[in-house]
Amino acid sequence: MTASPDYLVVLFGITAGATGAKLGSDEKELILLLWKVVDLANKKVGQLHEVLVRPDQLELTEDCKEETKIDAENLSSAPQLDQALRQFNQSVSNELNIGVGTSFCLCTDGQLHVRQILHPEASKKNVLLPECFYSFFDLRKEFKKCCPGSPDIDKLDVAAMTECLNFEKNSSVSRYGASQVEDMGNIIITMISEPYNHRFSDPERVNYKFESGTCSKMELVDDNTVVRARGLPWQSSDQDIARFFKGLNIAKGGAALCLNAQGRRNGEALVRFVSEEHRDLALQRHKHHMGTRYIEVYKATGEDFLKIAGGTSNEVAQFLSKENQVIVRMRGLPFTATADEVVAFFGQHCPITGGKEGILFVTYPDGRPTGDAFVLFACEEYAQNALRKHKDLLGKRYIELFRSTAAEVQQVLNRFSSAPPLIPLPTPPIIPVLPQQFVPPTNVRDCIRLRGLPYAATIEDILDFLGEFSTDIRTHGVHMVLNHQGRPSGDAFIQMKSADRAFMAAQKCHKKTMKDRYVEVFQCSAEEMNFVLMGGTLNRNGLSPPPCKLPCLSPPSYTFPAPAAVIPTEAAIYQPSLLLNPRALQPSTAYYPAGTQLFMNYTAYYPRVNIRRCLFLLVHCTFSLAPQVRPIILATSLQLLILAVSHHSLARWSECRAWPTILELRKFLTSSKVTSMQPRMDLYTQMTRPGLYPKNGFVFKGPSS
Repeated sequence: MTASPDYLVVLFGITAGATGAKLGSDEKELILLLWKVVDLANKKVGQLHEVLVRPDQLELTEDCKEETKIDAENLSSAPQLDQALRQFNQSVSNELNIGVGTSFCLCTDGQLHVRQILHPEASKKNVLLPECFYSFFDLRKEFKKCCPGSPDIDKLDVAAMTECLNFEKNSSVSRYGASQVEDMGNIIITMISEPYNHRFSDPERVNYKFESGTCSKMELVDDNTVVRARGLPWQSSDQDIARFFKGLNIAKGGAALCLNAQGRRNGEALVRFVSEEHRDLALQRHKHHMGTRYIEVYKATGEDFLKIAGGTSNEVAQFLSKENQVIVRMRGLPFTATADEVVAFFGQHCPITGGKEGILFVTYPDGRPTGDAFVLFACEEYAQNALRKHKDLLGKRYIELFRSTAAEVQQVLNRFSSAPPLIPLPTPPIIPVLPQQFVPPTNVRDCIRLRGLPYAATIEDILDFLGEFSTDIRTHGVHMVLNHQGRPSGDAFIQMKSADRAFMAAQKCHKKTMKDRYVEVFQCSAEEMNFVLMGGTLNRNGLSPPPCKLPCLSPPSYTFPAPAAVIPTEAAIYQPSLLLNPRALQPSTAYYPAGTQLFMNYTAYYPRVNIRRCLFLLVHCTFSLAPQVRPIILATSLQLLILAVSHHSLARWSECRAWPTILELRKFLTSSKVTSMQPRMDLYTQMTRPGLYPKNGFVFKGPSS
């Protein structure tokens, strides 16, 4: 509004709780509304009007009773909020005789009466406020413009303003609320008169509704405008958050719901306001209620907000470019679901905005679907119709539907776009290299194994842990073992210069602490070390066979050009037979500088597959099928097993004793019909007899073998 209004309506509210600077912070209800009309053109002040408001809870604090002289009996017969607002609207209209071109605006002592009392309470009670309550003049700010030498705004109340203008106290009006309205009217008349001649031209605004939008990670967000809301109901949306902060202006797209590691809402949200003033008012709503839950409100930073709501995807920006759309999140979609199936799922009663263009499928970086999607609807009615399909079936899966936000779209896309692929990409092999002159005999126990290392342990930590024995470590003698995810497993092998020093190190360092963790130290041989690195286990009682129930990674079906091996030049002269077989994942620093005495070697640990167990389950499951399809199914399954095994890079499958058995069994099944009982029993018996494989495998000579 650029032109000055014709009238100002001085408004003052009193709640059943705190007054002054704490007004509205205790979530108490409005009990008294006072107003007075000021004619700016004629510089006249109208009569004082007041109306009691009956709260839902007839409980008044002692301070409120003492200041206002109001008790519960007076309020029991008073009108409720919606009726009181109608009386206010009718009274102002009658007094102003509003016609064409006549304008008025509210004027309050600070922001609290409108932003912290009327709007939050009207929102909770589903009361529609008149349009005049969405713009108002803050008398404190206007007085500061008129009198720049006055105290700061946070100290500038009605009493301070009257003192600056040297007003005499009107003893005829002493009731709390009435005296403030009386003084405000006199202050306004003084401000618009000589010598000040102040014009009321730029009122405060209250947003009608929350606007969704996108936020770039490159955007600058002021730390003093962000809060964290905690304790939200899991089904709450950005509109619920905006309703909780009703009266305060949230920035466009400034409500970001936080998700947990599983992609579900964790009951927290980051909210960005248009200014620090609105942020400070939001902090006063700490432990206010949303339904039956109280919400905690804390300060947050702009960096926190950008981590949740910021995004850089052009696809997301294009999807969210359509404004004033309601977003619905779909979860649990079949991985084969198409846009046409999603459109058909919602049907004609809730058409998707733009058809297929209004659907955004969430995928991993390699293009695999996650089962999530976001859908746009043009209006609230369509969105509500869509949400009624919650847990309806699409194919054979039920679909979960939730109201979503633009910030949640960004957050979900950011989370899945940064997720590691299902199968790690092959990397240049960083493999332990043992110098020829230090290769020990297999029966010499000159190695030690450290078990239970902290995951953040470094080579310096190991040296400090071993103490005096660190000088007995061979060059290239420290081997850190990684798990199948490429992370430290807590194990390490160290080659010592002699078996005696390895024995002494195991005796003196066993169960010493490293970073608040005790570490077990065992003496072992190079053969045992290689056995463990290949998937076996080592303990005080000796060797245990490699585990067979641990998950094993399979290589990708696609291929990559073979990169050059990352091996130091001084290690290139060593024999290839000395390179251990397990594939290793490349650490951030593969080797330490040449000047360092020790070199850190990383070895990935992958368990071997139990082929006998796989064959047993394969034959056992196949014989539960009809006799006519058994050969085809079993032969096909064996072919898939052969392909998987032959492409596997984690062990020497060609040296496995069961390998000829697989090949012979595949050949036999593809050339014969296994339909009688005898071949069935022969195969079943052979597969269930562990440890009896002939060196060259079983030989199948005919149907009766």
